[in-house]
Amino acid sequence: MRCPSCGHPESKVVDSRPSEEYNSIRRRRECLKCGTRFTTYERLGDSPLIVIKADGTSQVFSREKLYRGISIACAKRPNIPNEKKTEIIDSIEAQLRNTGKNEIRSKELGDMVLERLRGLDDVAYIRFASVYKDFQSIEEFEDALKGLE
Repeated sequence: MRCPSCGHPESKVVDSRPSEEYNSIRRRRECLKCGTRFTTYERLGDSPLIVIKADGTSQVFSREKLYRGISIACAKRPNIPNEKKTEIIDSIEAQLRNTGKNEIRSKELGDMVLERLRGLDDVAYIRFASVYKDFQSIEEFEDALKGLE
């Protein structure tokens, strides 16, 4: 692990413990050259999940991209802390890995997010749905609103 301060490639582990927040192992490290301490999070090396997009292309599942999308939908919503967004992503990733499949269609992934946002916040649900479902008319938007009732 390279030191973020000096770039030295060697460090020693000072402390190690499970991290429930990121479903990973948290390691506290110390650079052997400059003595700087830094934290790393290590995740289990699972096979990558592949997302098949609507146009047929595929890309590796990205927690960061999913977090960005959920964060945009939840912007300025006071009752949705960052921890809750991370919980949503953790539960989606766990559900995907528990199926045993390593590919998922983007539509299924979007439906999983909508399912979790529906019970969390109506405004965030509509915001995410409006981008994900690509509403082209007022009628489609009204149908989504009726689905919440």
